[in-house]
Amino acid sequence: MQNLDNIELFKDLSPEDRAALGAKCVWRVFQNAEQILERSTESRDVFFVADGSVNIVNFGVTGREVAYATVEAGHFFGELSAIDGRPRSANVIARSKCLVASLSPENFKELLMTHPEIMMSVMQRLARIIRVNDDRILDLSTLGAVQRVCQELLRMAEPDPVTPNSWIIYPMPTQSVIASRVSTTRETVARVLGQLTQEAMVLKKGKSLYLKDRTAIEDYINTLAMTSGQGSK
Repeated sequence: MQNLDNIELFKDLSPEDRAALGAKCVWRVFQNAEQILERSTESRDVFFVADGSVNIVNFGVTGREVAYATVEAGHFFGELSAIDGRPRSANVIARSKCLVASLSPENFKELLMTHPEIMMSVMQRLARIIRVNDDRILDLSTLGAVQRVCQELLRMAEPDPVTPNSWIIYPMPTQSVIASRVSTTRETVARVLGQLTQEAMVLKKGKSLYLKDRTAIEDYINTLAMTSGQGSK
């Protein structure tokens, strides 16, 4: 259904305002693995994922994929170019069949100016992105590959709403996606997950990964830091 009712950014708008905003959008369905945006292109629209999910990625000079984030239904992407008028900073690929609404930069800026609460939400999102990227830069500079994988699992985990003192990653990204986020290989990610599972620190069930002992994972990272071998690159 072509509406913006499930977009978290617009949760405080009235149904009438959401409908009016949705009418200003261009709606399109993308198939799994279809490219939505290409890095360095001149488009400036903001995109809202009404259904499905997308991956934000870049590619190195050797063609190696670097994954930045996954944007699930209810969230948005593309706000940087709408705000600063510069070319796209990353590629966006459909992670599944998805329904996406695009809004022109002019309409997006008008929305921000007339709804300060939405502007604040966008600013908070940008601040979170900066903090996550700062952490990843620090990880790449100071940690070995095994530590970086563990750190990324801690970063992705959310408190389990069902089990107290437990953490969950849902949906669990593929090993390749995790590897591209922390600049290592899929084989290294598989090896780390296998070791953490064997030592009962994590448990995989379906599309979820449960962190059974978050403190033990943190201690494991610290232990590796005190050894000379910090894992394969």
